Amino acid sequence: MPKPLQFNSGALIYCKGEEADKIYILHSGKVSLIFSDIESGNDMRNQVQPGEFFGVKSALGHFPREENAMALSDSTVMAFTVPEFETMASTNTRIILKMLKVFSNQMRRVHVQVASLMQSENIKPEDGLFAIGEKYIKSKRYDHARYVFSRYLTHYPMGKNMARAENFLKHAEAALANTAKEKKSAPDVKPEEDTSSAAASDTAASKAYYDAVSLISQKDYEEAMAAFNQIVLANEEAEWSEKSSYEAGHCLFLLEKFEDCIKYYKKFLTLYPEYPDLRDVMFYIGQSYEKLENKDQAKVWYNKIIEASGKEKDAPRTKALKALHELEKR
Repeated sequence: MPKPLQFNSGALIYCKGEEADKIYILHSGKVSLIFSDIESGNDMRNQVQPGEFFGVKSALGHFPREENAMALSDSTVMAFTVPEFETMASTNTRIILKMLKVFSNQMRRVHVQVASLMQSENIKPEDGLFAIGEKYIKSKRYDHARYVFSRYLTHYPMGKNMARAENFLKHAEAALANTAKEKKSAPDVKPEEDTSSAAASDTAASKAYYDAVSLISQKDYEEAMAAFNQIVLANEEAEWSEKSSYEAGHCLFLLEKFEDCIKYYKKFLTLYPEYPDLRDVMFYIGQSYEKLENKDQAKVWYNKIIEASGKEKDAPRTKALKALHELEKR
């Protein structure tokens, strides 16, 4: 059952960076959410109204808090565990609507900053969207970076920064997943167990992966490919080996070695049939055939993506449809 908690004026309900395991509803009083502005670094504040949720996104996503929550007056909040919240939400559509409002308000901040950037610098919408995503990556605001680059790939599936946006998106998703994994597993480590080797291996593998992704963003494709291949050969952890194998193929495409890219990714499809981004692999195969002026084979692979997507309207399907449409116009 949810528990009522009392906080005196000025008390912190939770702090930025701490593990998120509770979702709160403000019952009475005043609560402010304090976060850093991506542009200025200054503190920004959002006031929670009575009856509104807060702390939802980080708790459901299993990653650390992104803001401080402070009571501005003597306040009463209801604290839910994630299972309690999910049970309540599943039987109450009003809860879902309130939660959507919370997410909408948070994402609106991103849109405001994107609009501000585009107006102040007089740049194209595509470039503005990509630029704000880069700023989020550099400031390690991976949740916002994931949102911005997902929007970029949806709106500009064939944009000039498509490849870099895909890499930044994967970087953000991997960082969020790794943070959640570390937070979740840390309390389960027993003092008497010697887990130092495993932890060091995991840290080394993930760090090497992120370093290699960074090389791609700097357009050091040869060096990036060598780094990814080294992770694959070391094969210290399946997750990072699989991701690095995918990125090595991506590097071949970026290096314009299209025949090698096709051969590599066809083998990848055999080795990793359960890889979550198989449609991206298919897209690069289709793009490689297109670069080689083999339009018939390019169409085959674009159609494979569309068939695999079904009715799901996401970035891979959108990219394939647009590429197929452009190809058929020639």
